[in-house]
Amino acid sequence: MHTPKFPVHITGTHGVIIPEEHAVPFAEAGHKRIHIKAFFEDQQIEFHGALRLYQGNYIVSFGKRYQKALGVFPTDFFEFQLFENTTTYGVEIPETMQAVMDSDPEGFSYFKKLTDGRKRGLIYYVKRFKNDQTQVDKSLLIFENLKRGITDPRELIKR
Repeated sequence: MHTPKFPVHITGTHGVIIPEEHAVPFAEAGHKRIHIKAFFEDQQIEFHGALRLYQGNYIVSFGKRYQKALGVFPTDFFEFQLFENTTTYGVEIPETMQAVMDSDPEGFSYFKKLTDGRKRGLIYYVKRFKNDQTQVDKSLLIFENLKRGITDPRELIKR
């Protein structure tokens, strides 16, 4: 499932209104998380986000980091294209974190018990590090803390 490209702009506090003709098929199919491609001039970015109904409009968050990566300002018009999210947790898992998951079945079993939002938060936390070794180290730390019974997200990322 996917849409053609369609024009959008930033509204309110870093949100993009998705026209109903593009949003409703995803909502009716139960897709709360979607894969998004954004296009502006010669730039393109991809990200995963939540499709939310807010005050009668379907909205996707489009924060400053995405605006900067795409090179858009709140006054610019640009294009979106929506795709069905086929990821397990609503976000792409870094290869380094997947390797830790595969090598630590006990830690992974604790990870699977977390809420979907907490899982995504931890994946985003690991993804923000560009260095592969740092991603591995952070993933290992999270899994070790999970095995010690720690579930508080602030404590999961501490030594």
